[in-house]
Amino acid sequence: MSTVIIAIDESKFAENAFKCYVDNLYKPDHRVILLHVMENLINVKDMSPGRIIELQREAQQKAATLKEKFSALAANIGIQAEVRIEKAEKPSHGIVDIANKENARFIVTGSRGMGVIRRTILGSVSDFILHHANCPVFVYKMQ
Repeated sequence: MSTVIIAIDESKFAENAFKCYVDNLYKPDHRVILLHVMENLINVKDMSPGRIIELQREAQQKAATLKEKFSALAANIGIQAEVRIEKAEKPSHGIVDIANKENARFIVTGSRGMGVIRRTILGSVSDFILHHANCPVFVYKMQ
């Protein structure tokens, strides 16, 4: 059974990347992991402890909503998928690390389609995954 990692977040880009995977790449022998990696706020030094706790609580609520949404989406499509929520210092690093640990056959991710300058300044999760993963990466970019 081949493991496939599909990176998810709250965006329409992630949902459309998942649907594109289902329409074009899905095989019944795939073990599908819908993966959301939250940024770990433990090492933040510029915020008060109260604010960090508040942000962590908000992130946990968003993650629970995301897990519900993608669990229902997979069930409605008829695909068995594990929806996993993890924490890492940076989501892009977490996705690559988990793909390596799971020996993923490939990773699917959406792209927001930022321009070169904005991507250079802000960074891009899909760009990092593409350049650091040890397996093929499919980046879905909406037209």
